[in-house]
Amino acid sequence: MSDLQTTNEAPEVGTPDNPSDKILTLANLITVSRIVLTFVFLWLFTTHGNRYVAIAVYVVAACTDWLDGQVARATKTVSWFGKMLDPIVDRALLFTGVLGLYLIGELPLWIVVLIIGRDVYLALGGLIVSHFHPRPVDVVFIGKVTTALLMSGFSLMLLGVPQIGGLGLVNVDWLPVLNAQSGAMGIIFVYLGCICSVITACIYTATGARYVREALKERESGEN
Repeated sequence: MSDLQTTNEAPEVGTPDNPSDKILTLANLITVSRIVLTFVFLWLFTTHGNRYVAIAVYVVAACTDWLDGQVARATKTVSWFGKMLDPIVDRALLFTGVLGLYLIGELPLWIVVLIIGRDVYLALGGLIVSHFHPRPVDVVFIGKVTTALLMSGFSLMLLGVPQIGGLGLVNVDWLPVLNAQSGAMGIIFVYLGCICSVITACIYTATGARYVREALKERESGEN
């Protein structure tokens, strides 16, 4: 009987399966520090200071993403506040890197709009779908490819190496390196990531729309 009671007990508060309502925890402090480091990076990167100092700050900020989760689990201080804040800060870190590259003139505006706009679009779409389908849309393989291409490309662009000459394939200003303008090789990965990003958004949209249609049909059949 005691074994059955133990099995049915709720997980301990502060664990991933039962987050607490605490806000002032070490893990959450580390998460908030990532926000501060993100803006420190942006300031250093866009004021034409030491590029590699700015990159070092960015790397430290990125590493805190792993650290806060480890601390929260080790100290059993996993919280709802941290679970809500962590993905927001992660996207802010990515967006800051993209914005920094645009502000120093190394990234076209259309890429900034595409990357940020796609994330906002998918986030809003996910909220709509969640009202009809409890399970989120599964990550597709091309979505993982998209992330790998964008992160690799942006990392190389932030470092600024290697630099390559313009390929002269097109004659438009908004495709640096593919035109006659030289730049970081990482932008080639970013272009490929943008193409995969659009394809991924279309797949997620179609899947989400199917979930909504199926849920509405089930409701109609239930009412009848």
